[in-house]
Amino acid sequence: MTALAKLTTVELKLLVREPGSLFTVLIPLFILVVFGSSIEPGDTVLLPMALAIAVGLVGLYMLPTTLATYRERGILRRLSTTPLRPGNMLAVQLLLQVVLTAVTCGLLLAVGVNALGARPPGAAWAVVLTFVLGTAAMFSIGLLIAALAANGRSANGIGVLLYFPMAYLAGLMQPVNQMPEVLARIGAYTPLGAFRQSLQDVWAGGTPSLPLLAVMTCYAVVLSVAAARFFRWE
Repeated sequence: MTALAKLTTVELKLLVREPGSLFTVLIPLFILVVFGSSIEPGDTVLLPMALAIAVGLVGLYMLPTTLATYRERGILRRLSTTPLRPGNMLAVQLLLQVVLTAVTCGLLLAVGVNALGARPPGAAWAVVLTFVLGTAAMFSIGLLIAALAANGRSANGIGVLLYFPMAYLAGLMQPVNQMPEVLARIGAYTPLGAFRQSLQDVWAGGTPSLPLLAVMTCYAVVLSVAAARFFRWE
């Protein structure tokens, strides 16, 4: 087994044991099950909301907290003296967080469609495109938080402080049609809001809006570049 494979195996074990991983799985699942008992068969709203919540939790909570903690503890600095290099750790963490997101969303899909009667998603290409861009946008925020936060606790706090207003503006706490119009308009152009609306459009049998896809793409590119610019290995 290569050193990179060993690193991946070790990090996977640590991720499975991390209480935050369980938190990111159970919270959206709990919301889906609790509110799913009252949805109509073929519902196209609740499941996309639960999926957006799951991606948001991983991107704003798990990813930045893990990376900032590793830098705080000097793990990234010590890796710089080994053949693995810190960049490999970053790549492994991104891969594992993507896997955590995929597993969580797969569980939500299975429960939502098979147990609660929610409508399955529409065209596969639209689902994949929306998930890729939405996840990239949310992860780019997490990377920027990790780049700027002084330590793991700060990254955790910043992620939580960002998550709740973003979730509200995105229509994850209150239906968009019940929000003040100005807030609903603002929310549509946040990364989480664009992601949630695009998912809902796909679940309703349509295609994601090009402006919303552009919003997620812009966030992903601009914030990833900023994160790379400001990221410190120690």
